[in-house]
Amino acid sequence: MKRSLLALLCTLTAFGVQAADAAKATPKGDAARGQPIASAVCGACHGPDGNSQLAVNPKLAGQHPEYLLKQMKNFKAADGKQPERVNAIMNGMIAAFDEGQMLDIATYFGSQTQKGETAKNRETIELGQKLYRGGDQAKGLPACAACHGPAGAGIPAQYPRIGGQFAEYTEAQLKAFRDGVRANDPNKMMRMVALKLTDVEIKAVADYIAGLR
Repeated sequence: MKRSLLALLCTLTAFGVQAADAAKATPKGDAARGQPIASAVCGACHGPDGNSQLAVNPKLAGQHPEYLLKQMKNFKAADGKQPERVNAIMNGMIAAFDEGQMLDIATYFGSQTQKGETAKNRETIELGQKLYRGGDQAKGLPACAACHGPAGAGIPAQYPRIGGQFAEYTEAQLKAFRDGVRANDPNKMMRMVALKLTDVEIKAVADYIAGLR
């Protein structure tokens, strides 16, 4: 068990170094240039300020621009190859934008204030809190807080903000990572974590995350 935890810590450290290096190379975007594109094009699904009204569409307000840029680049097909992250709607929406425009959009949404959700299931709040704060050592499951922070704020360029996100969206993404439907996580980090979670645990931790601030 100690060996598995040590291996996981080494993976987390390696990813952190890679993400930090990538952050240094990321140029700054212009929120003013990104606002009209974000509001007119992205706003239909994610809200003009990034505060989506529908759980199927994630909240983007307050998200780290580096993370948003990575996701947009992953949605965009290049050199005739299938995009790294496949979603029929997003693949089509992002196709027309170049990297500079994507960076401006990401910077705009990152500058907005998130209107967070709330935890709704009192029966699972204790389980969700336990998994988020302490993980499950018996299964080699790390605490979500180790990467995403005690309040779900994440770390710019390394780990996304997840606090306040729709529970339904977080649940869907964890299941997508677990099932291999989503595979754009560096070093398979989220896939390795999600594989250790049951449906009940995923629902509980997703609901807990929704209430984080």
